[in-house]
Amino acid sequence: MTLFHPATGEVKVEGVRSCPNAILHAWLKEELLAILAQLPPPESTPDPSPLREWAFWYSELTLSPTRPQNLPPLRLLLVLDNLTGHKTPEFVLWCFSHGIALLYTPLGGSWLNMAESIQRILKRRALEGQHPQQPEEIIQWFEEVAAHWNLHPTPFVWKGKRWQRRKRQAWSVLGGSGAFIRRHIYTWETLKKKRRIA
Repeated sequence: MTLFHPATGEVKVEGVRSCPNAILHAWLKEELLAILAQLPPPESTPDPSPLREWAFWYSELTLSPTRPQNLPPLRLLLVLDNLTGHKTPEFVLWCFSHGIALLYTPLGGSWLNMAESIQRILKRRALEGQHPQQPEEIIQWFEEVAAHWNLHPTPFVWKGKRWQRRKRQAWSVLGGSGAFIRRHIYTWETLKKKRRIA
């Protein structure tokens, strides 16, 4: 089980042998309450209704969860993958009652969930070159790697340094296909001119 905060890079990992809703939801609630306790109290605004903050995050969705009218101030956004267990009424209402808005990645869009990315990194660091004999070994290695990661976490940022580097590189569009290549393809006329100059 993984919770990841992209802005700080901090990850929370709990190894389990199976993950039914009862175990997952209990762990999530415990971790989310600890995170909420560290946040500053919500600011008091002239408008007593916090529905505007909630509506901002749900206004563009084609399918939006039904929210109660008496919502508390919005305190946290939680991105989850699109599993049925993440949409159980009890868990959703618990999150809403604590000021947690739930956003789900679309089907086939797990690459949008940065927790998937950190899991791949931790898995590679924990298991590469290892030959575990018991599930407990895998759990222990994962948790140790996560603890080590948190000593110097790396924030994950959309359009960060890597994206900027890629953008600066020369890319050429391949006509009509939507594909790109890294080096420039010269037209026949450009090649003739280059040969004349040479």
